[in-house]
Amino acid sequence: MADTKLLLVEDDENLAYMEKSCFEDIIGGYEVKTAVNGKEGLKAWRDFQPDVIVSDIDMPIMDGIEMVKNIREVDGETIILFTTGLTSPKDLKAGYAAGANNYIKKPFIPEELDAHIHSLIQLKAGKRSENASNQIKLGRYTLDADHASLKDTQQGSEKMLTAREAKILELLAVNKNEVVRREAVLSRFWGVEDKDYFASRSLDVFIKKIRTALEDEPAVELKTIRGVGFKLIAE
Repeated sequence: MADTKLLLVEDDENLAYMEKSCFEDIIGGYEVKTAVNGKEGLKAWRDFQPDVIVSDIDMPIMDGIEMVKNIREVDGETIILFTTGLTSPKDLKAGYAAGANNYIKKPFIPEELDAHIHSLIQLKAGKRSENASNQIKLGRYTLDADHASLKDTQQGSEKMLTAREAKILELLAVNKNEVVRREAVLSRFWGVEDKDYFASRSLDVFIKKIRTALEDEPAVELKTIRGVGFKLIAE
């Protein structure tokens, strides 16, 4: 039985057929329904009630942005990713403003999209499981991302982080022991992709500062997976 119901909205029907086959027959764990434009996507969303929507942006009749705006008027829970070649900051901003959770750039392989989907599902599940103060235990430290603090439960001390440092660490902590792709962090917190030199270097600085904040706890390690992303190793 499929674990994840995936709605794939793509106007290239041959591509949609190939992706559906890959997810259902090769990757596995998915039940996939397809639609060829935003109007069909809206109907499929109502009828199919998917866990995840993966949508192209530039489509006839109704584009992906308009479809997602309609969905987000009544549904703030379903995970939505855009697949697109439109990756300028303006395009990214429009997608996030509409309510998308993330982007994946075309062309991509199904395994890459699968990794993005599972990361977002884990993040969603992690947020639901956190207590009211949204605290995450990392070895002897406790991260309170809402208040940008890292508390040392052994020493009784507290390190203050910047808001962005705290949110990046929260993303890594929710997905601890899993690789979080570099472009996912950049698109989420900078609204750009890895090809943006200045944003990429800025991210490296933030990762270095987070690593320094955690260096006193040997049970926690923030690893850089060269060319891929980051992995927070913790109990």
